Amino acid sequence: MPRRGQRQRRDVRLLSKVSKLYYEQFLTQQQIADKLHLSRPKVSRLLKQARDEGIVQITVRSPSGIYPDLEYQLEQKFGLREVVITETPDPTSQEITTREVGIAAAEYLQRMLRDGDVIGVTWGTTLHSMVAALQPLALRDVHVVQLLGGLGPPESEVHATELCRRLARLLGAGLTLLPAPGIVDSLQAKEAILSDSHVQRAFEMIDRVNVAFVGIGSPTPTSVVMRDGSILTQEELQELRRRGAVGDIALRFINAEGEPIRSDLDNRVIGITLDQLKRIKCVVGVAGGPEKEAVIRGALLGGYLKVLVTDHITAMRLLGLVEPVASDGMVTEPINHGR
Repeated sequence: MPRRGQRQRRDVRLLSKVSKLYYEQFLTQQQIADKLHLSRPKVSRLLKQARDEGIVQITVRSPSGIYPDLEYQLEQKFGLREVVITETPDPTSQEITTREVGIAAAEYLQRMLRDGDVIGVTWGTTLHSMVAALQPLALRDVHVVQLLGGLGPPESEVHATELCRRLARLLGAGLTLLPAPGIVDSLQAKEAILSDSHVQRAFEMIDRVNVAFVGIGSPTPTSVVMRDGSILTQEELQELRRRGAVGDIALRFINAEGEPIRSDLDNRVIGITLDQLKRIKCVVGVAGGPEKEAVIRGALLGGYLKVLVTDHITAMRLLGLVEPVASDGMVTEPINHGR
C-alpha cells in the first residue's frame, strides 16, 4: 500500500502532467483523457484542483494603454454593466481627451449594437467625436432617435439633429428626429410644441429606445452650452450653480449626488427626462477630461448610466487614486495611500 508521502507526490505529479498538457501543449481535455486513460470530468476536476492549489497560476498581462483592472473596479463601485477606459495622451486637455473618449465610444458602439436596436442620441462634442470615428455598419431594422430638441446653430456638427442624421446614415438605420428647439422661452410655448403630431410621434419613439448614448456636460464658461449665449445665459448658469448643479445629461441638470435640479429652465426643456432615461435598458455615458469628474460622479451616483466610456485619469479620480484637478487645471500626482 503506498505511503502517504508517495501518494501525495503521485497526485502532484498527475496534477502537473495534466496542467502541462493542457496549458503548454494545448491538448483538449478529451485528448488528455484519452492519452492518460482518464475520464473527461476527471481531467476537468484535476485542472481546477491544480489552479486551487497554486500549481497553475494564470496571469493576464494587459498591454500599455489597456485598463481592465480600473474598469472592473469602477464596475463594482458603481454597479455598472461595463466600463470602457481609454488612454488620453494629454490629460490636461479637454479637447484631446474628448476626441479620444469619442473614438473609444465608437469602438464600443460597433461592438455592442445588434439588429433591431432603437438607439437614442443626445448631443455634444464627445458624441460628435464618436460619430466622426464610426465606421459604416451593416445592421438590420436599426432605428436612431433624437432624444433632445435642437440646441445652438442647426448647422453645428454637435447639434442633435445633425448627429442623428449622420449616425443613421452610417448605420443604414431609420431615423426619427425631434422637430423642436431644446429650450423654449415659456411653458405656453412648450405646450404648443408638444401638441404637434410630429413631436408626439418622436416622444412615442423615445419610449421605444433600448440603447441610449448620452453626453455629460459641465457648466463651464467654455462649454458648448455657454459658447454663444444662445442656449444658456450667464444668469441661468449662475442660478444653476447656486442650486448645486455640477452638470447635465440631455440638459437635465444634477447635483453632486445625482439629484435633479428643479428650475424654470428644466421646465422649458423639450426632450427626454431623467426618469425616462432610467427606464432605458442600456444608457451609455460618454465623457471624460478635467472638467467632467464631478458631473460623471453625479451621473453614476444618480443611477442614470449602465455603461461608462471615459479616460484613464478620470477613472482614477473617480476611484480616489488621483487627487482632484487643481484650480489651474493641472493633473496632480497619484495619491500615496501608504502615508
